[in-house]
Amino acid sequence: MRWKIAQRLEQRWWKSYLADKSPVDYLTWKQGYWSDFLAELNIEKPEHQSILDAGCGPAGIFIHLEGNQVTATDPLIDNYEKQLNHFNKSNYPWVEFHSQTLEEINFNKPFDLVCCLNVINHVNDIDRSYDNLILDLKPKGKLILSIDSHNYLLPRLLFKLLPLDILHPHQYTLKEYESHLIERGLKIQR
Repeated sequence: MRWKIAQRLEQRWWKSYLADKSPVDYLTWKQGYWSDFLAELNIEKPEHQSILDAGCGPAGIFIHLEGNQVTATDPLIDNYEKQLNHFNKSNYPWVEFHSQTLEEINFNKPFDLVCCLNVINHVNDIDRSYDNLILDLKPKGKLILSIDSHNYLLPRLLFKLLPLDILHPHQYTLKEYESHLIERGLKIQR
């Protein structure tokens, strides 16, 4: 029930956030954001790769990955197309969209690059979500995972005990997130 409420609130958040933003201006800004994001990680813009944008939202990194074979998943993707002027699947012919949770994904085709950006702490079953992301990764592929994490113990404990942040049911420190990946055999580069 909590996850369903969180999904409704996520839709509402996007509608509110984008309400006063011009679609052209917002998407231009977002393109630059993703370019800067990859540069910050010292990653050149991928070319001719198979890429998964897991939990893509209406303006995920998929918008910046033309020239690749991109699969983008989000359980709310169809709602975004219906409710937001900022998102139309037909604007991204290089992307195959799927309305799925991270717990549901299983493409039976490994990806060179899996991006899960500000998503993993939104999921219902974090262990299954991690496992699915890794199953979809080629043996020498890369997983880019970005997360909101806690730097201080007291706020983490408060958020974990009280439902103060329903959009983010998982409240971990960066070290705890890192351990989730290391336990699954991944090496953290940065």
